[in-house]
Amino acid sequence: MTSERTERPRFTGVNTFGEKLGRYEFRYPSDWIVDDLEDDRDGVIMRPVEEDQDTYFAVWVNDLEVAVVAEDLPDLREGFEAGLEQLNARDIEKADDQNYNNIVKLERTFTFEQDGALRKRRVWALYADRWQYLVVFQGSSVEEYHYWLPMGNYCFTAFKLPQALWFATDPALSGAPEQKG
Repeated sequence: MTSERTERPRFTGVNTFGEKLGRYEFRYPSDWIVDDLEDDRDGVIMRPVEEDQDTYFAVWVNDLEVAVVAEDLPDLREGFEAGLEQLNARDIEKADDQNYNNIVKLERTFTFEQDGALRKRRVWALYADRWQYLVVFQGSSVEEYHYWLPMGNYCFTAFKLPQALWFATDPALSGAPEQKG
């Protein structure tokens, strides 16, 4: 789907999506189509246009076997980069890795080829305690990505983990190992 639009998309309203188990929430444009993820993934996907299945904002959670701590960042980065290589990531425009106490966030914005189309994606991989959160905004083309970017950025900005999880991962409060350096 190629955009010939000259105006930016406009918000017609905003809703809050609260995950049923309380593990995250975010705000999104109220006219976007909300659906369950495929492949038994635990999360949600939202699309601005029903006919364009490859432009979306999605969040899903994976249960981990062990709790993640700040010192795991190098190993998580290595695995994340290996996953990007499988997507044939062409141009990584932004790479940012951060620790918030024992919450680890890996962020990448990149283009990749899929089904003969050049797509653009921004992804967060957040690791908090025993959960991995994948937060993704993707455009079916580079043009669609940029067209919908103001709304995708709004969803990212409004994404929240529960306050209890922040406290649970704070080394000073939880007894978990403190971050070094």
